[in-house]
Amino acid sequence: DCGAVVSTLIESELFGHEKGSFTGATSQRQGAFELAHGGTLFLDEIGELPLDLQPKLLRALEQRSFRRVGGSREIRVDIRVIAASKRNLRMEVERGKFRENLSSGLAVVPVEIPPLRERRDDIPLLVTRLLEQIAGVEGPGSRALGVSREAMDALRAHDWPGNVRELRNVLERAAYLARATGDGEIRLGAMPVALGSNG
Repeated sequence: DCGAVVSTLIESELFGHEKGSFTGATSQRQGAFELAHGGTLFLDEIGELPLDLQPKLLRALEQRSFRRVGGSREIRVDIRVIAASKRNLRMEVERGKFRENLSSGLAVVPVEIPPLRERRDDIPLLVTRLLEQIAGVEGPGSRALGVSREAMDALRAHDWPGNVRELRNVLERAAYLARATGDGEIRLGAMPVALGSNG
């Protein structure tokens, strides 16, 4: 997750580092590119990548090679890279926040997923799948949960600025409350007030 790593450490996270290359580098460390050799590397929130690191990423993508931080040896990798961003990278390029050549290099097969508010018919399917996942975390023997009609109507009416992550968080909270009361069905009252009032 390019947005979750401190900007001063992201180069090391991607490409690794050599022992002694910076304060705290007490041993050699492989980065994400090296660890993904022979497989796929998923770079989430690529739009958050610092501008000064973008040329290094572009070079690694084009040449399929890189150097660890503090290293001089070129390391070659055979990887597939998938990148995702909630930001519109074309707009970020226009604003000078993202390099155009990196945007083009990443857009070999672009897939645009519209926000959840533009595909409300997907919400019941997502609710079913997310509730299965939530039950799976609790382990075998956990009770399956359903969703009342009024709760589903509220879910479909909400604008979901946080998209699927927000939907999952709402369902996790509602599932916890429903189980705490011994109910097998998620009802409107188990969901956040703002969401309930939107329906």
